[in-house]
Amino acid sequence: MAAGDARRHLGMDTTSNPLAAEYDAVVIGGGAAGLSAAVTLGRALRSVVVIDAGEPRNAPAAGVHGFLSRDGINPRELLELGRAEAIQYGAAVVAGTAVGARSTAAATEGAEPAFEVDLADGRIIKARRVLVTTGLIDILPEIDGIRERWGRDVLHCPYCHGWEVRNKAIGILGSVPMALHQALLFRQWSPNITLFLNDVVEPTEEQWEQLAARSITVVDGKVRALEVTDDALSGVVLDSGTVIPMQAVVTGPRLEARSGVLESLGVPVVEHPMGVGTHVEAGPMGGATSVPGVWAAGNVTDLTGQVMASAAAGVMAGAAINADLMMEETTLAVREARQAALSH
Repeated sequence: MAAGDARRHLGMDTTSNPLAAEYDAVVIGGGAAGLSAAVTLGRALRSVVVIDAGEPRNAPAAGVHGFLSRDGINPRELLELGRAEAIQYGAAVVAGTAVGARSTAAATEGAEPAFEVDLADGRIIKARRVLVTTGLIDILPEIDGIRERWGRDVLHCPYCHGWEVRNKAIGILGSVPMALHQALLFRQWSPNITLFLNDVVEPTEEQWEQLAARSITVVDGKVRALEVTDDALSGVVLDSGTVIPMQAVVTGPRLEARSGVLESLGVPVVEHPMGVGTHVEAGPMGGATSVPGVWAAGNVTDLTGQVMASAAAGVMAGAAINADLMMEETTLAVREARQAALSH
């Protein structure tokens, strides 16, 4: 089935999907968080539309891990199943890229939130609430071969990929200070760990002692490239030309939130406290942001969350949005009941 046909089969019209006049909620981002939120809102009998640009962060990976009952499933297959579930509960899933959004609420005190979302193709979606689940971008070190092997045998998370590279020769690329922690952590999965300082990492005396105690080899010098043989990583190439045989490489990318839509709504992006990148701050109970009516869930706010954590965050966000809408509707109902009582 062609990509366009597959999208139409899943309710993702790539051309002129007829949109409702207004939705209870628009979800921007069709990953695990966004689709989980859409299912939750659909089951709550809410009208919801998911805008999916079709660019999942984990697309290069062969499988999703740590997701109970779905371990090893291909990332795209998981999303196809998620779309089908969301559609089953009445959600619309639309192929497109959101390029900005704005509040259309009345400029009066106490006015309820209302929004318009602009798509790259010119369409405009109106909704009472906005949930952004656009995820993040991995900014990889400028080393030849890393991008091509990313998600295959260039890795970052031991809980996502450690089992698959257990007992192999694993190189830890010193691209961020967290590399020392990664070296000690991946030692759980293999006794053959090499830390490449890469002219970036400088262990303290205590860390040198830890590395030695865990029999972790340390290699000085800058890393130039990765060596690939028969479509498999085979070594790390230093600037000196020396090749150190390796079967997998671990790196710590800088993680940058896809925050453009949130920033257009006035939600700021900030540096993460761990120093690993940028994220959007959101409340712990459902992901409410500093802007009323706007929520965020998944990796755009939780940089280190795995797929299951993002899915759980989406469920919580969907429930929080439904509760917020319920309180708005209750307030309106009370107001109308009081007016009706006064008119009699």
